Amino acid sequence: MGHRDKITVNTVHAMKARGEKIVMLTAYDYQTALLEDRAGVELILVGDSLGMVVLGYDNTLPVTLEEIIHHVKAVSRAHPRAMLIGDLPFMSYQASAEDAVRNAGRLLKEGRAEAVKLEGGKRMANVVRAIRAADIPVMAHIGLTPQSLHQMGGYHVQGKDPAAARELVEEAQLLEELGCFAVVLEGIPRALARKITAAVNIPTIGIGAGSDCDGQVLVINDLLGVMDDFTPKFVKRYAHIGQEITRAISDYVSDVKDGSFPDNEHSYS
Repeated sequence: MGHRDKITVNTVHAMKARGEKIVMLTAYDYQTALLEDRAGVELILVGDSLGMVVLGYDNTLPVTLEEIIHHVKAVSRAHPRAMLIGDLPFMSYQASAEDAVRNAGRLLKEGRAEAVKLEGGKRMANVVRAIRAADIPVMAHIGLTPQSLHQMGGYHVQGKDPAAARELVEEAQLLEELGCFAVVLEGIPRALARKITAAVNIPTIGIGAGSDCDGQVLVINDLLGVMDDFTPKFVKRYAHIGQEITRAISDYVSDVKDGSFPDNEHSYS
């Protein structure tokens, strides 16, 4: 994989400057983080998506800061070369800038994250400004923001009309001015993502935003096909791990039931 210098804010800015794509992926545990780091992932996000893919919630809203910290700690123990980013969950930063700074600080101090991610544009300006004043790197997230699903009326593509598109460009530029080191663009038209990417000097990380962003992010469970019951349009399945796990467990159940496991090879004499 070449040199193994630690990925930092400066690294990703330099990658954008030279046109090198940035790879970001979610992880929620130690072993997955080890594997992702070995494969060359540059940004690891402990996302509030853990609410659905790990904890069994219907959406991201019930996820608590303590749950995020628990999983960030696990991932941090892999000591990844990748930059480790912790999601600020719903209501950990919306109530006040003071809450936001305290909770972002906990992700770094207790969880050993190296940056935080939060959703929202102009409305979050004071929050972003306060967290940055505490010298905590911030990754922004605009477009389809899952924590706003009830306000948005569900998971719908954003920025489809000219006014909404213009607003998203302005929000990305504002977030850059406020000191965010990168911005996630989720669920927006490809042409708009291309426009935003050209309009800011910070990296754009796309998810359902086309290939013109500076980088891409996926949820690891989606990429691996852990559950195949629903596949969003923007997800490419690189494996069907869920099917393989089910087959292996099924074989184990059969072997135990018919007495063929454990055999002599797997028993002590």
